[in-house]
Parts: sequence; C-alpha cells; structure tokens
Amino acid sequence: MSKVTFRVGPKSYTVATAKGDEDRVASLGAIINEKYALLGTQRAVQEVDNLVFAALFLADELDETRKAVDAAKKEAEDARSNADTATRQASENAEHEKAKAGGKKAELRAEIDTLRKAEERAREENKQLKAQMAEMREAARHQHDLFGEDALAAKLEALADRAEQTAAAFEKSA
Repeated sequence: MSKVTFRVGPKSYTVATAKGDEDRVASLGAIINEKYALLGTQRAVQEVDNLVFAALFLADELDETRKAVDAAKKEAEDARSNADTATRQASENAEHEKAKAGGKKAELRAEIDTLRKAEERAREENKQLKAQMAEMREAARHQHDLFGEDALAAKLEALADRAEQTAAAFEKSA
C-alpha cells in the first residue's frame, strides 16, 4: 500500500492507495484542486463547504460527460440499426434482381429453343423442296411433252417462289 499527498486549496491531503495507482490519485487530486480554484475569492469560511462546491463542479462535469456518452451510444445504436436495415434492403434488392435475371434468362433460352426448332423445320422443308425440284426437273427432261413446257415452267416457278418464301421466313426467324 502506498500513500499519495496532494494539495486542494490551502490544505494538503494524504491518501492511501494501491501500488501503481499513485500517479492516477495524484492526477485526480490535481483536478479537484483545479475545480477548487474556480471558487476564486468567493470561498466559504468553512473548508468543507469549499470542497463540497469543488465536488459539485466535478459532479456537473461528470453528469455532462455521461449525457454525452449516452447520446453517443444512442447515435451509434441508431447508425447500426440504419446500417442493418440498409444491408437487409440491399440484400433483398439483390435477390429480387437475381430472380428477375434468372427469369429473363429462362425466357431467352426458351426463345432460342423455339428459333432453333423453326430453323430445323425450315431446313427440312427447304431440303424437301429441293428434292421435289430435282424430281420435277428430271421428269421434265424425260416427259416434257406430256405436260407441255408452259405447265412445267409454271410449276417450277411456283416451286421456286415457295423455296424463296421458306428461305425468307427462315432468315427472319433466325
């Protein structure tokens, strides 16, 4: 156990303290002396009254400090709450956007599949039309006098128009 002596106003005080706390107690004594000095020439006759007034100064400072700490804690809690709300909202927005993107992606895949099927049908129809055209040319070469050249030409013209329409539809859908 150690002893620390400090001055408050005109009087010295000796206080017993634990080892290592000497500087802290001396510092606190200096603060009390500082508040005592605020009394200036308005000091009371009784020294105890002067110490009470110095203690009131310290109590007032302590009260203001506690209020400031409480206000800072409240502000920190509000900020934390606002941050939590903002984080939660951002997460919900991100999930919503992700779901929308997933839906759009599925929609685009379905459209691609539809276009691929249409392309395949158009290719198949084009192939059939080419085969029919080749058959008609072959038949025309051997039997052109049975149908007459005008009838064969009209059929070939119609077949060519149909092939062009199919190709145009295919290009449009791709």
